[in-house]
Amino acid sequence: MNIAFSSSTGITVNEHFGWTKAFYLYEVDENASKFLKIIDTSLEYEDEKKKLSYKIEAIGEADLMYCTQIGPTASKMVLACGIHPVRVAEGEKIENAIAQLQQMLKEQPPMWLLRIFHKAKSRK
Repeated sequence: MNIAFSSSTGITVNEHFGWTKAFYLYEVDENASKFLKIIDTSLEYEDEKKKLSYKIEAIGEADLMYCTQIGPTASKMVLACGIHPVRVAEGEKIENAIAQLQQMLKEQPPMWLLRIFHKAKSRK
């Protein structure tokens, strides 16, 4: 599955979804992870819905999106596009978030994660 991390450094999750200028996209399964690319979302829009739509379209290949904060409207829009938003504490290391996901996948993953994982696998 593909995971987009909202980050200014590529090391930690440290950005609000609507304000982030970049997402770091990783491909992750239960045993491995691979950095795919940096997604630039630095274009500015005055209109809030246009800004959110632009960011969601930019991360369209993601199955999960990690950020420090996301508003209710943005969260609904992200979910409607088939991307599951995950809020984490500011400073959460990307490598730790990946390791936790992998551990959950190996043990007893929650239903929401299993659903996302199998949906992502079926695309390949």
